Amino acid sequence: MGYVTRIVIIGGGPGGYEAALVAAQLGAEVTVVDCDGLGGASVLTDCVPSKTLIATAEVMTTFDSSYEELGIVADDTPPLERASRVVGVDLGKVNRRVKRLALAQSNDITASVTRAGVRVLRGRGRLDGPQTADGTRSVVVRSADGTEERLTADAVLVATGARPRELEDALPDGERILNWTQVYDLDELPEELIVVGSGVTGAEFAGAYQALGSTVTLVSSRDRVLPGEDPDAAAVLEDVFRRRGMNVMARSRAQSVKRLGDRVEVALADGRVISGTHCLMAVGAIPNTTGMGLEEAGVKLTASGHIKTDRVSRTSALGVYAAGDVTGVFALASVAAMQGRIAMYHFLGDAVGPLNLKTVSSNVFTDPEIATVGYTQADVDNKRIEANVVKLPLLRNPRAKMQGIRDGFVKLFCRPGTGIVVGGVVVAPKASELIHPISIAVDNNLTVEQIANAFTVYPSLSGSIAEVARQLHNRKTADQD
Repeated sequence: MGYVTRIVIIGGGPGGYEAALVAAQLGAEVTVVDCDGLGGASVLTDCVPSKTLIATAEVMTTFDSSYEELGIVADDTPPLERASRVVGVDLGKVNRRVKRLALAQSNDITASVTRAGVRVLRGRGRLDGPQTADGTRSVVVRSADGTEERLTADAVLVATGARPRELEDALPDGERILNWTQVYDLDELPEELIVVGSGVTGAEFAGAYQALGSTVTLVSSRDRVLPGEDPDAAAVLEDVFRRRGMNVMARSRAQSVKRLGDRVEVALADGRVISGTHCLMAVGAIPNTTGMGLEEAGVKLTASGHIKTDRVSRTSALGVYAAGDVTGVFALASVAAMQGRIAMYHFLGDAVGPLNLKTVSSNVFTDPEIATVGYTQADVDNKRIEANVVKLPLLRNPRAKMQGIRDGFVKLFCRPGTGIVVGGVVVAPKASELIHPISIAVDNNLTVEQIANAFTVYPSLSGSIAEVARQLHNRKTADQD
C-alpha cells in the first residue's frame, strides 16, 4: 500500500468542510478540527440564521407594501380604520425556527463529511512549531475537558473564520446590547432598535427588524449606508429605508453604548445621545488567529491579524494554507469554499486555477436586494477600467409593474470596443437569483450582443438584463459609426 497524504483542517466552516470533501475525494486522509459544529459561523450564527430571519422579514415587507395596491384584503376592517400593520410576528417562534434550521444544516454537513471518510475531531487546534525535517507539520488539538491530542500532517489548512468586533465602551451583554450572533436568543421583538454600523451586516439587520415591526435607528459613521457597495444601489436602499420610517443617521460615529435598566443609550462622537430598548453592534469582524501558533510556525499576518495568502491559498509557511474570513479576502461563504477547494487541489496536485475575485458574485440581503459581480462603478470612476455603463430602472419593466415593484434597477458594464460584459449590478427583489446570468457572462467573456440576442421570458424581471444589453450594444454601434 502506498503512502497516504495526511491533511489536517482547523475550522469547520465553508472553507474547511469544502476542502475536506475535495481532499477526501482525491484520496487523502483528512481530519477536521472544529469546536462549534461543522458549518462554522456561516451556518450556525451568521449567514444561514440571518438569511432565515430575513426571509421572514421579506414576507412581512412584501405583504405590508403591496397588499392594498394588488387588491388583497386581509380583513373586513375599512382601510382608514385598520391598524398600520396587517400582520404581526412572534419573534421567539421565528428564532426557534432559525436555530432549528441552522442546526439541521450543520448536521447535514457533518453527515456528508463523515460519509466521505473524513474524521471530525471536536476541539481547538493550533500549529505546534515550524515544519519538521521530514516536511510534516504538527497540530495540537485541545478538547473541552483539557485533554490534548497531537496530529501529524503533510499539509494544514487554517479556516478558523472571524468573530464580531467589540468596542471597549460598547461591550455586548447578550440582552440589551447585542452582537449579530446573539440576536437569535431574543424572545420578543425589540421595540426600539439602534443598529450601530451601516455595512452589509448592519443594513441587513436594520432592514429586517424594521420589516418585522421594530422602530429602527441606523447609526452610520459614513456619508451613506453600504459605503462599500455601488453608490446608485446604496442610494436606492437608503431612500427605501427612510421612506419606510427608518431613522438613518449619516456621519454619526458611536462612541459608547450603556445599558440603563431596560433601555440603552448610545453616545455619539459629536455629543448627541440616542436612546432605545436594544442596540445591535455591527462594526466589523476580527480574524480568529490569536493563540494558534501561526507566527511561530512561520505564517505571516497582516496588521489587522489576517493571514497573508496568495491566489492558491498558500501562506508564507510551507505546507500551511488558509481560507475564508481569516484571510481578509471577501467575507463570503462562496469565496471561503473556493479558497479551501483551491488549496486542496493545489497541494494534492490536481488541476487548479488561481482565485479570480473579478468573477465573484455577491449579494446584500436587504429589501430590495443588491447583487453585484465583476468590475464596479468605483473601478470605472477611478479609471481602473474603461467601460460603457447603462442603468435601467425596474419601473419600466412590465413584470415589476404587475408585482408592484417600484424600487430597483439593472446596471451593466462592458468594454467599449468589444462589448464584453465585465460587471453588473442588480437592485431588485431576489437580485441574488437575477445576477446569475450576468455572472455567467462575466466569467465567460460574453458580449452584450450575446446577452441581448438570448431569449427571455415575457414578462419577466430578467427581461431588463437583455434590455440593458441591447442599449449597450446600440451605444457601441453608434460609437463605431
